[in-house]
Amino acid sequence: MKNPHDVVKGLLRTEKASVIQPTNKYLFWVSGDSNKIEIKRSVEDIYKVKVSSVNTMIMRGKMRRVRYAMGKTPDWKKAVVTLKEGNKIDLV
Repeated sequence: MKNPHDVVKGLLRTEKASVIQPTNKYLFWVSGDSNKIEIKRSVEDIYKVKVSSVNTMIMRGKMRRVRYAMGKTPDWKKAVVTLKEGNKIDLV
């Protein structure tokens, strides 16, 4: 079994995350090879909350230019986690 901190790398604090937070949804940066069941268990273990649903998406890297060479930022995976009623994650 994977370590929960290897699956969930961090909580995303962006404008979009702050807009959907009142609907009891939180954005997480997760490892690329994790599935929804692993993400659910990891969030429940780390934050001691009950998860209702998990939606995942792969964010494609962007093309970037450094001086004269073109490069690409890496792809990463994002999860939208919906918590059950009465559960909340403290964002201190």
